[in-house]
Amino acid sequence: MNYRQLGKTDLNISEVSFGTWAIGGDWGNSNDEEAIKGLQRAMEEGVNFFDTADVYGGGHAEKLLAQATKGREDEIHIATKFCRAGDIHDPATYSEEAVRRYCEDSLKRLEREQIDLYQIHCPPTEILKDGSVFGVLDKLKQEGKIRHYGVSVETVEQGLLCLDVPGVSALQVIFNLLRQTPAEELFPKAAEKGVGILVRLPLASGLLTGKFTQASTFAENDHRNFNANGEQFNVGETFAGLPFNKGVELAEKLKWIAEGRGDMARASMRWILDQPGVTTIIPGFKSVRQVEDNLGSAQVPGYDAEESRKLAEFYQNEVKPHIRGEI
Repeated sequence: MNYRQLGKTDLNISEVSFGTWAIGGDWGNSNDEEAIKGLQRAMEEGVNFFDTADVYGGGHAEKLLAQATKGREDEIHIATKFCRAGDIHDPATYSEEAVRRYCEDSLKRLEREQIDLYQIHCPPTEILKDGSVFGVLDKLKQEGKIRHYGVSVETVEQGLLCLDVPGVSALQVIFNLLRQTPAEELFPKAAEKGVGILVRLPLASGLLTGKFTQASTFAENDHRNFNANGEQFNVGETFAGLPFNKGVELAEKLKWIAEGRGDMARASMRWILDQPGVTTIIPGFKSVRQVEDNLGSAQVPGYDAEESRKLAEFYQNEVKPHIRGEI
């Protein structure tokens, strides 16, 4: 496993890490025993960073992480998120009283005394512009409740706003071959400010595995069903903002990247890892096999200049015009 410094923090984290949305809920049914085995397998292979949130399964993902990392709190770093258990548009959700309560509840579920990275969970732009929540996070950091803080953002604009806040150590962004825009301006500016980049949805909700067809369907409790068009939360969180059928069509045109790189998923994540400014990718998983598949992305060959040019042109000409919502 290779490790990268998370921006200006003292955290040296695995370049392939894991998100826990899928094992917490909202990706169809999951199996706790298999989830724990997957977490343990990842740690055996050197993964030392996991991303979660208080709303993943109503706190269930945090509890699974507590169970899997018991006794290894000093070496296994956990990032969690807050605000979406409340009304994200209400300033009261970001008050000291509310944030302190969210923090304490997460610490209890994680069975830890400190959160390594505490992130605001995709707040509206007006909350970031107001900025008072950052003062609350500064206070929690001074008290030792959190080690560092960051923001999970939906758009480049939000990311750039956060870079003006001295205490922000990391940004979590949607970035993949079907969502390349953040690399243009946001990543270079984040690097200048010493802000780490966590990449979520590296496989565009599974589109970049190349396994879906136009006939693929998803369970009722899977966000790829109930949020396919942004019905429940930001449309960009599902299929990177692309209509499903268009996403399948575009992914089909990218199948060439798998040649010499094992499979399309590994090839897709290798491309992300090669982008300047990226600290780690946080794919999801539901099984040990998926953990092992995702870990393989660090071992496959990168891309030459011609391949990189081809992928950039493909995004600008064929993908970007079909993305819904702000990028």
